[in-house]
Amino acid sequence: MVQVVGSGSARTCAHVRSLAAGLVARGVRVTVCAPHATEPDYGFTDVGARFVPLADCTDPEAAVALRAVCGDADVVHAHGLRAGALAVPVLYGRRRRAPLVVTWHARTQAAGARARLMWLLERRVVRAARVVFGTTSDLVDRARRHGARDARLAPVSVPVPRAGSARPPRPGEGADGRREKTRAELGVTGRPLVFAIGRLAPRQGFGTLLTASRAWRGLEPPPLLAVAGEGPDRAALQRRVDDEELPVRLLGRRGDALELLAAADVAVLPARWEGRAVVAQEALRAGVPLVATAVGGLPELVGDAALLVPYGDAEALADAVAGLLADPARRRSLAAAGRAQAATWPSEDETVAQVLSVYDELTQGP
Repeated sequence: MVQVVGSGSARTCAHVRSLAAGLVARGVRVTVCAPHATEPDYGFTDVGARFVPLADCTDPEAAVALRAVCGDADVVHAHGLRAGALAVPVLYGRRRRAPLVVTWHARTQAAGARARLMWLLERRVVRAARVVFGTTSDLVDRARRHGARDARLAPVSVPVPRAGSARPPRPGEGADGRREKTRAELGVTGRPLVFAIGRLAPRQGFGTLLTASRAWRGLEPPPLLAVAGEGPDRAALQRRVDDEELPVRLLGRRGDALELLAAADVAVLPARWEGRAVVAQEALRAGVPLVATAVGGLPELVGDAALLVPYGDAEALADAVAGLLADPARRRSLAAAGRAQAATWPSEDETVAQVLSVYDELTQGP
């Protein structure tokens, strides 16, 4: 089985690593084709998969590398439209054509001529696939409108963090001790911590989040908003923090995101569109109250276990966070609801079993 990854998205790579591990454990030979930089972070070879580095999906060398790998593949599973667009011509140029499965992880936000090009790309990839998995119901519906032969809701779990991905507790240091130490390192002893993580880019909604943070300056004690991540908007967001004297720290790229999340009083996800967002799943699993935008797959993911606000509505976002900070009982209720909601999501084992059953359908047909 060949797994093709078109970008270094944390959500996609974590899913592919989990899938590869489960397939290898079941005796399936797995090759992961992904950008070179993903292997050190996700360790596909650590779980027994073969790793083939790919250049950018638009680079002819990527097609050459994938063509060599797909020669004896039983199934090619592309994760994302870019990966699908790379796989389609490679497979259709072969006399023996392995069936193509595509998981549509996220909807691309585009406008104008680029939106038209993306629409054509979606249509081409979706129609070429034998099965399309959409990570949200709206992506499944969109695939069907494009003419997908078989579109289904994707079985996608968020894996348990890799061993060693978080600092092990020191002797005598429990979860509470680690939490307080993390908070002290951020300078939030005796004040609330609001946490967000993501790429610092326009569609992630961090501009709206900074606007919302203005309202928190009058709270007593005022919370700190800590934002982990890098991206093209970093400099502009930092200027706003400095010029407006906002209670915000931009932390940059962090390897201890799970510890930061666990230390927070409230987690915030202000994005324009999300599918099964990793940070949302990790927040609910950790029992951290979540405020998120009511977009994409988030409402069906979190159910009643998070507070949902309209995208781009800074006032609603500010009010939701402030309300939770002022109501410890409500936070405890959401924490319990989050853990209960997380228990309803498919496990890694269930996800692998469902995907493997689809592979079996395609390779053991009539």
